[in-house]
This record gives sequence, structure tokens and C-alpha cells, in this order.
Amino acid sequence: MVVTTTPLRSTLVQPRLEVTGGTTLEGEIRVSGAKNSALVLMAACLLSKDSLLLHNVPRLTDIASMGEILAALGVRVTRSGETVELLADHVSRAAPPYELVNSLRASFFCIGPLLARMGMAQVPLPGGCQIGTRPVVEHVKGLKALGARVTIEHGVVTAVVPGAGQRLKGGHILLDCPSVGATETLMMAAALADGETIIENAALEPEVVDLARLLRAMGARIRGAGTPTIVIDGVPSLHGADYHVIPDRIEAGTFLIAGAITRSSLLVTPVITDHLGAVLAKLEDCGCRLTPEGEGIRISAKEINAIDLRTQPFPGFPTDLQAPFMSLLATATGTSMVVENIFENRLQHVAELQRMGASIRMQGNTACVEGVTRLSGAPVQGTDLRASAAMVLAGLAAEGITTVRGLEYLDRGYSQLEHKLNAVGARIQRVSGDA
Repeated sequence: MVVTTTPLRSTLVQPRLEVTGGTTLEGEIRVSGAKNSALVLMAACLLSKDSLLLHNVPRLTDIASMGEILAALGVRVTRSGETVELLADHVSRAAPPYELVNSLRASFFCIGPLLARMGMAQVPLPGGCQIGTRPVVEHVKGLKALGARVTIEHGVVTAVVPGAGQRLKGGHILLDCPSVGATETLMMAAALADGETIIENAALEPEVVDLARLLRAMGARIRGAGTPTIVIDGVPSLHGADYHVIPDRIEAGTFLIAGAITRSSLLVTPVITDHLGAVLAKLEDCGCRLTPEGEGIRISAKEINAIDLRTQPFPGFPTDLQAPFMSLLATATGTSMVVENIFENRLQHVAELQRMGASIRMQGNTACVEGVTRLSGAPVQGTDLRASAAMVLAGLAAEGITTVRGLEYLDRGYSQLEHKLNAVGARIQRVSGDA
């Protein structure tokens, strides 16, 4: 999705959040299920003819879009509260519609299970936030290693399993980079392959481990998830499962930063601390006090000190929290250095923070953030999902009212963000486009 310049009248009617800054947060804020995990777990339903029941699924536009894509393939999708049931007993096509896939990068996850189950898949190259190049070359290379014939023409990836049996063959895959998407795609494809598959330099992210747990619950034979080497012994078929999605570590981190930027005492729950090790360490380095409490963490913040951070694949500092954390560092005492190593276009929020009085200098993929005594409310535009969240956080700490546009991004990854924050003391109002 590309952000384009729009006429003033069009800009004024966009839905927006009006954030009144200067409030202290207090109480308990709940973390929803992990979006990045739920999306791939939903795609895994294509591997079985039995019912897959997923609990703790967040209400997000990305989740709704994935449901529409699966429904277009013939999957029956039923939602009740935070539970989604998926029944892929009669998958009617192996090519999701372009108009649906183009807006959701996670839709490309469908290529692995479709190919494994049906012997062919035809999936358009994915869309999503414009935060940098996220090539599918690792997916393609891995599928070829499993015996598929893969071509890319006119923006569509076509994969076919040759031969009468139309079953993928186990193989050895060495990823050039530890891509989360490629690791997950290849795990699903290999689950129904004939023989053993070894994925080396695999991604270590918690979402990869969550997928492995679901696949094992469905009858797959997988070991090593969460390490650089994953081994999958293919089985002829998989059955249904009843499974709970892990808490969203990025949402949890966002709420912890909300507590820090407002200099509050806030309980964020549930949190799996192993999923946020690098973030928790940086918050403590900033001067925050973190206390385990039940299934969550209480953050208490008074003085925030400058630190340096670099985004890295897990277990390093996550790129998805770089923008929110920069909002915090804009209010710190001293000068911080932030280096973005994952996506080349993920510093677009710098200009928006500067609108609010942040003192930030840019050089390539590095931002030098000199903390200021206060930010001031201003009209800002979220340029991607996490940048939108960063603008809301900055608004919480700013003097006056911050108007945040770009809610089409925000709603992709945060379930009822303003309602959750308002419940602990924030003052955020969603204004519809015609208000």
C-alpha cells in the first residue's frame, strides 16, 4: 500500500484519532492474541480436511482479510468472539483472488499448504505496508528444493508438483537469511512432503515456534523450532486441532512503552517474557522498573535516559517496535542512536515526530535522537502500521492534541487500541471521516 499526497479536502475527511496528551496511565491493560502468529495459523487450515479451532484470535482488519482469502479458496470460516473455526474439507481452488491478496502480505503463506495438499498453487505477489523490500525469493528457492516447479510471470507465482502423485519430496534447505515468512511457508509445505526436510538458518521468532506447536497438534512431526535448524518428517495427512494463539509480543511491547512514555505505573498482561527479552532489557536501560506480576509485567517509569539500539532478527530488538521506541527516546534525557537493520524504508515516522517537536537527525538507516523536554500536539500521518502506533504514543506524551491519520494501517495490527488505552486513563477519541 503506497501513501500518496491527497488534496486538503480528502485529507480532512479521513478517519482519525484525536489524542489529548499529558495524562497518566494506571491499571491493567490486556494484550490480544498475536496477529503475526494468527495469520499463519489460519493458513495452516489448508493442510487438513478437518476443523481447525483457533482461540485468542484478535479482531483486526488483517485477520478479516485472511478470512476472506481463505473463504475465496473454499474454506468455511466462522467467528465467535475471539474464536475462529476454519473448515477446509472442500478447497475449491488453488488461486486466491488478486484483489484480496494484494493488500495483505501474509496471504502468501497460502502457497505452502496449497501446494502440499493440492499439488499446485497460484498466488499473486503480496502487498502490505510499504516499509521496504521483502522478497519471496527464499520461499521460491525452498519450494524448489522440495521438488516444486515454480515460475513467476505477470506478478503471479505459480508452483506445481510434477508427477502423478503430486506430493512434495523432503529436501535440504539453507536459507540465505533467516526469513520468518519463508521458514513458516516451508514448514507447512514440508509437513505433508514425502520424507525428511531440514531447514537451516531458520528464523527463531516465537511465531515460528507457535506454528510448529499447532502443526504438531495436527499430527505433524517437527523438531527444532526456535533453533537455527528445523527438521520435519513428512506425514501423509494431518487432522484438526483446538489451539490457543500466543499473546502478541509487539502489542505488549507497545503498551509497555505507553507506560514508559507517560511516566506511569501500568500492568501489561499477559506477557511471555522470553518473547520480549531485548525490549525489556532496553526499557530497563532507559531507567524503567519492570516487575513480574501474575501473567504480566508492571512497568513503572519516572526519568527516561537515552540509549542506543539496533533492530535485529529475534532474539534481537524487533523492527516492529523501533518506531514506538523512538517516540519514547524523543522524550529521554540525552542523545540516543537508533539503527534500522531490517527494512530500508522503516524510518518514515521521523518526519512526523519532528512535526511534534522531536529533535532527530537522519543519516542513512541511522537516526540520532536528542531528547526534548516536551513534545507538542500536531496533525501527523501514520505511514505504516507501527509508525501509526508510534504517533499515538507520542501523542500521549505531548502537550495539547495530536491528530493521527493513517488508521487503515493502525487497525491492521492493534485491536481496539484506543479503547484499551482509554480504559487505563488515556484520552483518545476516534473521529469518523464525515465528522
